[in-house]
Amino acid sequence: MRSRSVWLSLLFVVASGEFLSNVSAEDAPKPAPVAASAPSGIRLILPPVIYAVPGIESNLYFDNVCLMVNPKNYVFDVDAPRGQQQAERWTYLPADKDVGEHSLKLTVRDQQNAIVATAATIVRVVAANAGADQPLSLLCIGDSLTHASVYPQSILDSCLNPGNPKLKLIGSHWPGAAPGLVRHEGYGGWTALRFATHFTETARTGDYTKRGSPFLYPQPTGTPKLDFKRYCADVNEGQFPDRVTIFLGPNDIFSYQDDTIEAGINQMLTHYEQVDEMIRTSSPSTRIGVMLPVPPAGTQDAFGSNYTNGQTRWQYKRNQHRLVEKMLERYGKREMENIDLIPTHVNLDCDHNYPGGLVVANSRSTEKITRLNNGVHPNASGYQQIGDSVYCWLKASAIKPTSGK
Repeated sequence: MRSRSVWLSLLFVVASGEFLSNVSAEDAPKPAPVAASAPSGIRLILPPVIYAVPGIESNLYFDNVCLMVNPKNYVFDVDAPRGQQQAERWTYLPADKDVGEHSLKLTVRDQQNAIVATAATIVRVVAANAGADQPLSLLCIGDSLTHASVYPQSILDSCLNPGNPKLKLIGSHWPGAAPGLVRHEGYGGWTALRFATHFTETARTGDYTKRGSPFLYPQPTGTPKLDFKRYCADVNEGQFPDRVTIFLGPNDIFSYQDDTIEAGINQMLTHYEQVDEMIRTSSPSTRIGVMLPVPPAGTQDAFGSNYTNGQTRWQYKRNQHRLVEKMLERYGKREMENIDLIPTHVNLDCDHNYPGGLVVANSRSTEKITRLNNGVHPNASGYQQIGDSVYCWLKASAIKPTSGK
């Protein structure tokens, strides 16, 4: 049997064109659990803020915010003045009268009714007309989840409704042969390492798998340098974007195990921080949204479909959850630096909004059942939920947008 590392070096997600590479890292101790309260080892962690807008459904899917093998073995209890608790989620459709901040506490109990974990957050509902008619530019940076262009399109569509900012998406990459309104810097298979360090002379033309980072420029002497000012001169007529989102993680962490994930994440965040610092040092007024990585599809079926025996959902989720923990540690409480966390991961339905299809249960059965068949790429509805999370953040941050040269 081939080793897992060999399998991972061959894996290719046909549906999206994303290559999930096997990135090496030095061995490191297993990560210590990080949670608000976890006497039984349940790693429960909530973002500091969940953004919401009247008329847009906001969700907190319980399995997305905790690390446990089977959430059905536990009882989740939501204490909040708004929304309603269902079997797998807390869901909320705000009304205009709900504008303001509302507390939410999540408690997890075991089968003996003992509390095994607790965490809290704030649900911030912003007015439906926040930022109305104000110009707002957005650059989305990411991997195949951005490359698919569905969530950027969803954000743009939401902003076309009355009472919204006049949104302009910027970037050198777009779906289709001709440039349109949907633009970004999203490329299937890319990592924070590639955006920060991979240079070629063809950064914005030809096959995207062979391009270099759009932010790296040659220097008269020495190594190519990240240069956000030159990028904006080339792509956006010298104007810095009002907002930037960074949505990276799946390719960076895919192949790690418990004994390598800590070193691997630290390596990723080093390069992620280089991209972040490039933006902040060039344009301190640009607000950055750190999009927290989303969980995988809800069943192992999806991973079996894509990777045969090369990866398990459980290991991938362990890696994704640990990355969320580390990003919360590093980027939380940095609003004064114009950095916000976008809780993309809490709002995604991993059971119903990933691709799947009807197949026979087994070769001797005529009964057809639904099996998920893509481990890390949502379907259109899932991408739209991601778009809703970004849109609500944009509304919350769009009261007084700024831009400049």
